[in-house]
Amino acid sequence: MMNTFYIGLLLTLSTGLGCISSPQHAKKPLVVFVCGDHEYSGEETLPVIAAELEKNYGMRTIVLKSSPDHNSEENIPGLEALKDADLAVFYLRWRRLPPEQLAHIEAYLETGKPVMGFRTTTHAFNFPKGHASEKWNAFGEFALNAPPGWGGKARHTHYGHSSSTDVSIVPEEAGHPVLTGVAKDFHVRSWLYHVVPDYPVKGSTSLLTGKAVNPERAAVENPVAWTGTNSFGGKIFMTTLGHPEDFRIAAFQRLVINAIHDELGLEVPKEWKGQIDIQVPYRVAK
Repeated sequence: MMNTFYIGLLLTLSTGLGCISSPQHAKKPLVVFVCGDHEYSGEETLPVIAAELEKNYGMRTIVLKSSPDHNSEENIPGLEALKDADLAVFYLRWRRLPPEQLAHIEAYLETGKPVMGFRTTTHAFNFPKGHASEKWNAFGEFALNAPPGWGGKARHTHYGHSSSTDVSIVPEEAGHPVLTGVAKDFHVRSWLYHVVPDYPVKGSTSLLTGKAVNPERAAVENPVAWTGTNSFGGKIFMTTLGHPEDFRIAAFQRLVINAIHDELGLEVPKEWKGQIDIQVPYRVAK
């Protein structure tokens, strides 16, 4: 009788313990934002997104910025935080980081963890020809399936600062989780980036396309947001949108929140927490 009691007690305890989440399982995902652009105030818009993720979506965030300011091209302190990141989000433009900082980014990419990028991250780095770190000029291509820098053989360019863009969901991708709750058509201030015909790279999935409004030269329709797998095997989301006025638009905010969830392998919220107040001005590029 006594043995039966103890056996039952042990079974009860073991079952109860099995229901306790381990600290690793319970840990909130960490999203690390890496910011440094001369023009689009990514180091001001992305912290607002980070705060929203922490407040309403159960995530931890770290925002890293060029130092001492956005025009500092050679220093983003704290990149060692990428070692613990579950998702790295980049908004960069023409940086020239030292090898020890690039090493943290490279180590992250080599893990095959997800990567997300905004607009000028197509030309995140700008090392001179022959420089030991020149390969980083192609960051857009090897990390985000985007053109490998500005201009060049890819002829990556835009249709003029006085233009803007009409954005539409690619009909075949209307059911994609990242597009949950995103308006079928919306307008953004971003002038359209030219990435076709070779980008995004083969195997990527274009989710949104853009048509230039009042372009300064002849324009064609171009993808403005896509998903895929990068050269390291990591899941990617890239958008060539990202003007600070874009961040005021509900459809774009929803797209960003959805994409972050999807990149992390989390279910995209069917109901989001509502529009975010983001009032960040555009600044003229350096």
